[in-house]
This record gives sequence, C-alpha cells and structure tokens, in this order.
Amino acid sequence: MREGGRDDAPALEVDGLSFSYSGKPVLEEVGFRLEAGQFTVLLGPNGAGKTTLFSLITRLYDRRVGTIRVDGFELRRHAVAAHARMGVVFQQPTLDLDLSVRQNLTYHAALHGMGPREARRRAEEQVARVGLGDALKTRVRQLSGGQRRRVEIARGLLHRPRLLLLDEPTVGLDIAARRDLVERVHRLCVEEGVAVLWATHLIDEVYPEDRVVVLDGGKVRASGSVSEILAASGGTSIGEAFDTLTTGPVEVVS
Repeated sequence: MREGGRDDAPALEVDGLSFSYSGKPVLEEVGFRLEAGQFTVLLGPNGAGKTTLFSLITRLYDRRVGTIRVDGFELRRHAVAAHARMGVVFQQPTLDLDLSVRQNLTYHAALHGMGPREARRRAEEQVARVGLGDALKTRVRQLSGGQRRRVEIARGLLHRPRLLLLDEPTVGLDIAARRDLVERVHRLCVEEGVAVLWATHLIDEVYPEDRVVVLDGGKVRASGSVSEILAASGGTSIGEAFDTLTTGPVEVVS
C-alpha cells in the first residue's frame, strides 16, 4: 500500500465539503466519488457552485470544511502527490496564443519535471489523440475555439493523470465544435482510463452511460447513473429530472 492512499482508491473522493464566501454559504456538505474510467457530469445551473467546487479541488481556494482526496491522497496533507494526479481544463482559456501547440505543451510538461525528449514525445502522443497531430507547429492563435480546447485537453493529459477536470469546457463553441469535444472526451475517458469530471449547465452533454451529480444552490440534489437520477426524480428525461431537482433553469442547445 502506498503512502497517502489505498491501492483501490477512487480517482476523486469529496466528503462533507462546505465553503462560505463573506459569510454566505456557497457549498454545503457536498459529497461524491469518481472511479477510474468514469465520465461524471457535474450538472447545475449557472451559480450552482460548480466553479467554486473546481477551485477547491485545484486549491485555488482553500478555506473549507470537509475532505478532498485525489487517488487516495488527501489534498491538504499530500498536495504535491494529489496535484500530480489531476489534469485541469479551466473555464477561461489559458494557452499562450503566440506560442505553437508544441511549445505550449512542452512548457507544461517541463513544469511536471519531464525532460525535453519525453516532453516532445508525450506532446505528439496526446495531440494525436485529440486529432490535431498536424498542428504541432501551428501558433495557437491560428486555431479555432474548438481546436484550442482540444489542445488544452491534450495538455491536461500530458502527465497521465488519474483525474481530468473540465469546467464548462464548451462555453463559446459552436454546436458542431461542442458536440465534437464532448464525444472526444468520452472516447478519451475509455482509452486513457482517466476519470473525468465534466461541469456543465447543458443537459444534452449528458450521455446515457454517464454518471451525474446534480448541484444546485451549493448542494448535491442527486447523484448516480442516469437511470438512478430519473428514478430519484420521477422524470422521464434528464431535462425533466433537472427541473424537478433544482430551482434554476437548464439550457438545451440543439
């Protein structure tokens, strides 16, 4: 057994997580877990607390109550080990537009301690996985919004994390690019065996085989498979279930 976690530890385990800002509760007793290879949708209206939750998992915020474990490593006690096992795609793009795709990725790889040869090899491997193998020398500013998101996903997978976090990754994309990105990440989840936590307010980004955590008003209203969510709400669709379980509007883009 390795220090800090169990050999069979879930990729992500959140337990009793609460957070307040200026005395106002933002998250209250949030808890759920992700297993390896599991695609989990964190579904909630704007303002539900999704971005705050991501900020706590990535330690952008740290004033909290409760426990967060990544691959069995408690985030506060084993921060370096926990962060080494997660990849992140933030809601706001973070690529350097004036660098090439390869330069963006190899710089990130160097931050994870990879040598130049290994960094180039992994950059080529992951960019090929997201379908941009011919764009390695292209400056990021020349790519479309959907292509840039795919580069960010490739970057997040460079160090082979057990957990990939994506916060509203399709914001600003057109319908075709959005659908392409959702499908690609579902395939990567299977191919890489990585656990994915995908935050969105769009119900059509939920696939029948996904697990879903419904977050509203800072609380988990339901958690489980799509069929379990439907059973808990009495709805016949995720849209109906969402309306029953939450007070906020959900958006459908077709």
